[in-house]
Amino acid sequence: MGGFFKDIENQQKQKKTYLCVGLDPHIDKLPAGMAGDPNQVLPFLKNIVVATAPYVCAFKPQIAYFSAFGLEGALQDIIAYIHSQFPGIPVILDSKRGDIGSTAEMYAMEAFERYDADGVTVNPYMGEDSIEPFTRYKDRGIFALCRTSNEGAKELQNIHIADGKTYYRFVAEKLMQEWNPNHNVGLVVGATAESELRKLRDSFHEAWFLVPGVGAQGGDLRKVIQFGTRAEGGGLIVNSSRAILYASSGEDYAEAAGQAAETMQSEMATSFS
Repeated sequence: MGGFFKDIENQQKQKKTYLCVGLDPHIDKLPAGMAGDPNQVLPFLKNIVVATAPYVCAFKPQIAYFSAFGLEGALQDIIAYIHSQFPGIPVILDSKRGDIGSTAEMYAMEAFERYDADGVTVNPYMGEDSIEPFTRYKDRGIFALCRTSNEGAKELQNIHIADGKTYYRFVAEKLMQEWNPNHNVGLVVGATAESELRKLRDSFHEAWFLVPGVGAQGGDLRKVIQFGTRAEGGGLIVNSSRAILYASSGEDYAEAAGQAAETMQSEMATSFS
């Protein structure tokens, strides 16, 4: 397995970290003097990236926080900035796309050619043909929704289907065993779903998990590392967005974000041999 996951693994081993910082800039939540001004999003994010880069294995911009404010250009620019200033740190575009094959091809082109993301999140609900255009990009990483961190996830993802399996388990089997020809697909598993995380790791020993929900959503970092890592360690990317991005609303926002990221990385480092 090379490309995206190799780059992630290299970052993790060098820095002893599983941390991915989510870049979800809401213009009304920017620090004092910047709030409400869309032109401040890019400088805000650049400062966050500089402050947190020593502690992360990846960055994950959420596309809606850019497109809602007409800031697609800022999204392109922050990805390009990370690539130029911090080569080796992959960028995961959080877009959760899922559509029929011909449209999925355009979404894959959007992620990997327009934005030049190294990885992307996808929604596999429409079946294999909705994610196959993404997996064609052999050197990129694809994270498919499996058991998510939101409160309503269990309403669909935990239902039992005809053979007695839970739906999230069925989806995981399809993704890992049938829809992963280039071995570049991982699973999105929420930090708030501890039992499901543990079961998935017990079943898919070598899979990569992208785990959101630590921090503002209440996920327990210690348990995520305990249940989510492979037997030999690794295979895990832990995302934190708001707890780091908005660690301070003052002029010290970048310093505070760096300190929050360092605190998380320090806790993660104890799990590395």
